[in-house]
Amino acid sequence: MSRYRNFGLFLVLSALWGTAFVAISAGLEHLPPVLFAALRYDVAGLLMLGYAAYAVGGADGADGETWYPRGRDEWATAAVGAALLIAAYHAFLFVGQQHTTAAAASIVVSLSPVLTTGFARLLMPSDALSPAGMAGVCIGLVGVAVIAQPDPSNLFATDAVAKLLVFLAAASFALGSVLTRRIDASLPIETMEAWSMLGGALLLHGVSLALGEPFEPATWTDPQALGALAYLAVGASAIGFLLYFDLLERLGAVEINMVSYVAPIFAAVVGWLYLDEVVDAMTLFGFGLIVVGFLLVKRRAIREEFGHVQRWVSGD
Repeated sequence: MSRYRNFGLFLVLSALWGTAFVAISAGLEHLPPVLFAALRYDVAGLLMLGYAAYAVGGADGADGETWYPRGRDEWATAAVGAALLIAAYHAFLFVGQQHTTAAAASIVVSLSPVLTTGFARLLMPSDALSPAGMAGVCIGLVGVAVIAQPDPSNLFATDAVAKLLVFLAAASFALGSVLTRRIDASLPIETMEAWSMLGGALLLHGVSLALGEPFEPATWTDPQALGALAYLAVGASAIGFLLYFDLLERLGAVEINMVSYVAPIFAAVVGWLYLDEVVDAMTLFGFGLIVVGFLLVKRRAIREEFGHVQRWVSGD
């Protein structure tokens, strides 16, 4: 029964995160991109902070954990999360997605697990990538190039730059994931997420001001803008991250990483139904290359996971 539960939650999470790209595209029709991202995490951060206070159990929870960071390492973890996982990732993503489809953006972001492994190996030389792993990273990058389809005579075309920005978003998230693990602070994940979201929202507001984005609250009352903001803050962020960390504990990193490869399916279908977006053959081919790259990089962990599944099926 627990396997059915996990599978069901996995599909829910994939749907939440896949359709989030469609909500971003819808909201960008009414809100400037960086301000839109900042407003999303104003709401999500407050929700997560409330949940962190509840989950940890007040000012001083079990094992001395708290709902706020303490000490240099814990604040460093929250700062890296705010700067890379929230601010840089969403600034690049929201600006880039102005000029590309939800499906294409979700597929480029699905390269994140491959980049995460690459950054981990790069920052820890004693754990270098094998030749097959290096080939996997290269194949994944080729997949992104296929999706971007850059024109050598016009490398700064709007759509090529947009997809490059989405790639930088994926790279920011991957680097942030590695750095937060490297710091290895004993910070409860709920606390880390809450303070990263709030700090990231503050940084995004600063970037929005620096870019001179128009501050027009009257446009925020559009039903589509409000719906997109509510969905992203509550559904994709607050509920999505809770499901993610629940499944991470139950399934492990390999299985949960596969969310990145199921989410684009939901993004493509909903984007086609709601926004009339079309996924071309080259985008699908690029996605296939990214999946091949992931399989090469994670081949040992996937082999071990298949072994666990086979033992579970056989009842051992």
